[in-house]
Amino acid sequence: MTRQSAGVALTVAALMIVMIVALMAWPLDGEPNRDDAVAAQKPALTVSVTSLQPTTLPIRITATGNIMPWQEASVGTEADGLRLDDVKVNVGDSVTRNQVLATFASETVSAELAQRRAATAEAEAALAEAEANAQRARQLQSSGALSAQQINQYMTVERTAQARLEAARATETTQRLRLTQTRVLAPDDGVISARSATVGAVLPAGQELFRLIRGHRLEWRAEVAAADLARLQPGQVAQLRAADDQMVEGRLRMVAPTVDTQTRNGLVYVDLPTDGPARAGMFARGEFEVGSDRVMTLPQSAVLLRDGFSYVLRVGSDGKVIQTKVTVGRRVGQDVEITQGLDTEAQVVRSGGGFLGDGDVVRVVDDPGHVDQASGLPVSGGAQ
Repeated sequence: MTRQSAGVALTVAALMIVMIVALMAWPLDGEPNRDDAVAAQKPALTVSVTSLQPTTLPIRITATGNIMPWQEASVGTEADGLRLDDVKVNVGDSVTRNQVLATFASETVSAELAQRRAATAEAEAALAEAEANAQRARQLQSSGALSAQQINQYMTVERTAQARLEAARATETTQRLRLTQTRVLAPDDGVISARSATVGAVLPAGQELFRLIRGHRLEWRAEVAAADLARLQPGQVAQLRAADDQMVEGRLRMVAPTVDTQTRNGLVYVDLPTDGPARAGMFARGEFEVGSDRVMTLPQSAVLLRDGFSYVLRVGSDGKVIQTKVTVGRRVGQDVEITQGLDTEAQVVRSGGGFLGDGDVVRVVDDPGHVDQASGLPVSGGAQ
């Protein structure tokens, strides 16, 4: 055999070996490698599914506003030019009607009252003398001992003395009233909310000394959208959350008859309990429950927030998940209202959707207890 023939034989043998190896690697049934197919279809998670459920949810109207005194009384002085001698209460003190809050120095007023009493006594004596003279003149009128002019003079003196006595008594009453004004009294039960009284100050009449929250009563002055005002009625219960995150329950007393032209909101006035945690000046958020309606909901764990939108992972018949955009409404407890984007028959991943992406394959189990509700991972065993 020549050298050229030997080379051709070796080349043919090498080609035959390559073809045999290729035929051995190719599946006999002509399908792709079975291991790759199994890997491609292996479930990413074991999950449970749920669907839209009818639920009765309350209809609530939200509002915000400040907590203010129901009524705040201004307690001032009626005495003019007197020195403040004593202040008996301070901010935060509870007081009762007619309780003494402060006193003014009364020596000057007492002296003037004594003077007016003396003037009244003098006027009473003058009237007694004038009445006696006038009585004698009337008795002598028929005898002719006195002229008509003299008789008229006696009667005029009597009437003048009577008028002077009434003026003296009025002046005395004024001084008595001034003396009572040296004691500043509480106009109603309540709590002192502000104090400007300072011992030793000489104050003019009308100067404010204290501010008083009448009856310890507070109210929530909440702003409500004009469109919602018609659904609010006196007597409805309001739940509000104060700044310290404490819940307070109040009752709607009145809806304002007007709406602000700038904000298009109306005020509602809610009475608050006197022994609650609310304090005047607090800002609070709250809501009114005005009814209920029937809606479709999903568990909160089934709704995902991605890129600012709400999604659910719908499970198809082939086990693949389809990311579906939905519109959500109210949230009550662990339920979320679904208003658009999902059919009532659709099956969605109950929980663990954060570990899945669009198109992932899942294994569905009927018993949610086999799946960790926080992560969506199986409690025992694994995906088969």
